[in-house]
Amino acid sequence: MMSMSRQLTKQTTGQYRGRLSPCVCNTLRMVSRVVTQLYDDCLRPSGLRVTQFSILAAIARLGEASLKQLEDELAIDQTTLTRSLALLERDSLLERAPHPDGRIKAMRLTSKGGRALEVARPFWAQAQGKVLRELGTKAWVDAQRQLTRLHHVAVKKRQRGREGRRVHSKGPRVVG
Repeated sequence: MMSMSRQLTKQTTGQYRGRLSPCVCNTLRMVSRVVTQLYDDCLRPSGLRVTQFSILAAIARLGEASLKQLEDELAIDQTTLTRSLALLERDSLLERAPHPDGRIKAMRLTSKGGRALEVARPFWAQAQGKVLRELGTKAWVDAQRQLTRLHHVAVKKRQRGREGRRVHSKGPRVVG
């Protein structure tokens, strides 16, 4: 397994020079894929992928969670989340939780899901440690601050865009 710094270095030097894109989105996606692979490699002995671990950890933090809560907590689209939840439910790691509003789908960990999360935590900590050792804790705190700002900006712009489309779509449609 290649270290994260070697993977990123390989993408930015030698024959891969310039491979990190000037496009913010593309660069974030490229880095995210490499980091996800590192976490998945470390988590492999637990039988979970980092996406599954993140969902289980979020539900454990919340006690039980609706789809909307998980979408907001994990910044994940409904289709991807629903697919992931179905697989975790199929494997008996999650179960539906009764909700006063029967239309709302809520999920909670099963005892098997809780055990899977506990087994996976040390492997997740190993991946987290690798990343922090390579990057440095201070650099991560700075990066996290900048990424949080970027997240807020993107969410705000996206919400404004949706509101604008709703306002425009309600007006009369002119066909030329």
